[in-house]
Amino acid sequence: MLSRAAESLFWLGRYMERAEATARMISMGQRMAMLPGTQGQSEWTSLMQATGTPPPEERAITEADIVALLILDPESPSAVQGCLSKARENGRAVRTALTQEMWESLNEDWRYLESMDTQTARRQLVQILEWVRNKAAIFRGAVETSMLRTEGYFFLRLGSNIERADMTLRLLNVKYFLLLPETEVVGGGRDHHQWMSMLHAVSGLRAYHHNYAGDYAPWNIADFLLLNQAFPRSVAFSYGQIDGCLAKLEKNYGGAHNCQRTARAELNRLSRLDIHAVFSDGLHEFINDQIAKTARISKEVSDAYHF
Repeated sequence: MLSRAAESLFWLGRYMERAEATARMISMGQRMAMLPGTQGQSEWTSLMQATGTPPPEERAITEADIVALLILDPESPSAVQGCLSKARENGRAVRTALTQEMWESLNEDWRYLESMDTQTARRQLVQILEWVRNKAAIFRGAVETSMLRTEGYFFLRLGSNIERADMTLRLLNVKYFLLLPETEVVGGGRDHHQWMSMLHAVSGLRAYHHNYAGDYAPWNIADFLLLNQAFPRSVAFSYGQIDGCLAKLEKNYGGAHNCQRTARAELNRLSRLDIHAVFSDGLHEFINDQIAKTARISKEVSDAYHF
């Protein structure tokens, strides 16, 4: 496969995953902003910080800012509309590598957000976020049920899982930024509902309950999102998928690369970690370190396959 085709498939996977993850993060921020005793500002500020989007200067961040900057901005690689546009551009660049079902899922309603202004999008925010999640699910279903398991598939899935690991880490950072101004002890009522909002955001409430039988302690939820190797949106599970995709690419192309060694080492490290040690050493520090390592794997993939 040509390196430019591999690059397009890799970033197609990343942008579709990012669009969905951003929608999920906004849903979580919306839930947190509605909690008793909140004014919404810190929730939206934390969301901007976690996505790395520059906030408006010298004024409080509002829901309207979130809609404009994280949903409707067509140029931003962090905004839903920008992600979907870039995903379609990458898909068009490798049209012959996509199945008809994949191409149709990319093209269906792709101009849906273009005609919306901020006020309209705010009124329809719940429906828009649901539409994004559904669009990503349809694309993912088309990939899984119609694409040959050749190198193109593994580059696409590699991009998706690198992005998923990164966005789960950033979602946890939303919680960290919210804790900065808090005076309430960890485990209080508001703290509990914020952690619960995270499980809703990743569609993990029932799976979590199956594992922990209703014990919603913060360290258990962090353990579930970081170290659980059976939950599809956990960091450890995503690293397992990354390692598997790189192993398939090694088999097809021959020769191991730094990205594979880095991913395997991180997967092994995550399997040995204890969440209480992570909290003791600093959850925020761990998350930032893991975001940096995920970015390193992405860079090493680009270097290994020349894109």
